[in-house]
Amino acid sequence: MQKLKSQYSPAPVADLDSEAPLTAEVPPEFDGLRLDAAAAQLFDAHSRSRIKSWIEEGRVSLNGAVCLLPRQPVRQGDVLGLVAEAAVEVTLKPQDLALDVVFADRHLVVINKPAGLTVHPGAGIPDGTLQNALLHHWPHTAEIPRAGLVHRLDKDTTGLMVVALSAAAHTHLSAMMASRTVHREYDALVNGLLVSGGTVNEPIARHPRDRVKMAVVMGGREAVTHYRVAERFDWHTLLRVQLETGRTHQIRVHLAHLKYPVAGDAVYGGDVLRARGASAALRQAVGAFRRQALHAAALSFSHPVTAAPLAFTAPRPADFDGLLSVLRQERTLLA
Repeated sequence: MQKLKSQYSPAPVADLDSEAPLTAEVPPEFDGLRLDAAAAQLFDAHSRSRIKSWIEEGRVSLNGAVCLLPRQPVRQGDVLGLVAEAAVEVTLKPQDLALDVVFADRHLVVINKPAGLTVHPGAGIPDGTLQNALLHHWPHTAEIPRAGLVHRLDKDTTGLMVVALSAAAHTHLSAMMASRTVHREYDALVNGLLVSGGTVNEPIARHPRDRVKMAVVMGGREAVTHYRVAERFDWHTLLRVQLETGRTHQIRVHLAHLKYPVAGDAVYGGDVLRARGASAALRQAVGAFRRQALHAAALSFSHPVTAAPLAFTAPRPADFDGLLSVLRQERTLLA
């Protein structure tokens, strides 16, 4: 693609890093208040909206137990705990990073993201992200929230993403994401043999003990994942997964909840292969695949400005297809 000379001046943006837990006791005058209201006054260095989002992420506890309900009333003497996040200054600057552009017009761009590319800067990742690349190739996205990002893929998940290139497109794409009118399908290779497809409708929130992970938690945010069997192997199943909602790690969490974790996913247990009788070649191939086998393969939506129907597909990356080839060979040998 043609490279554009950036006119963007780097500016500090907030990122997040963990702080030590904070605690406070509910005084008599706060008796009966909602949890988010009481916490916002007890931990008044943070806004009520920030506190509410932290409650939904599982960062607030009530008498030692995680509470995910902002409306939960508190009583005098209750002890609230908060695992807050401290702002860390990150200089967001344009970087000339190669992008695989599937489609682009003046309102949006569809990108096929490779494995290893983080979507936006974070703690320990100050640059080298998709957001840095967007600011280089489309400098005017500096004026759009998050440089036009309206959704994300995990660092090691590959595939299609849509990014807004105009303020109007950003507004409409964000609304379309919220109203679930952007259609997204993924290829997911999981450990284990599924007989048929189905739907997982289980709420997701921050894991109550492991802050790196998400988990199915009662009272968490609604999360709905549909899946069907695309191909079966001897110890794995290739699924076609459709997202109805878009929670952090949603597919990975829901499939692990079913006890069929995404292959290669060390965070949710997919890096453990239980395959008695598997060949050395298969074990080597699975062991060498050191990321989650998850690919955003299809993306469709109405153009946010013209309303024209748009549909895109992206082939699985070579490493994913290579692993499937080994699995097919193993199946042939055991037939």
